[in-house]
Amino acid sequence: MDKRNALRAGAVSATVTLMMLLSSPAMAFTRDDGDDPGSGLSVGETIGLYVVVPLVAFAIIAGLAGMPYGKGKKK
Repeated sequence: MDKRNALRAGAVSATVTLMMLLSSPAMAFTRDDGDDPGSGLSVGETIGLYVVVPLVAFAIIAGLAGMPYGKGKKK
């Protein structure tokens, strides 16, 4: 039974690997007409874009969600 499961796992792994290789872009590293990737981001820009901006957005949303509705006690 163990040999059969190992064979099945190997076949599934080989099939998945083959499918992933076949579905990858064919000429991904070849520059095409009109392809202009531009310059990369610096470390500071990357941290700002992927760390600081989401934290600020979260803080703004949390602040707005925590605000009272403005309908206080009517006298």
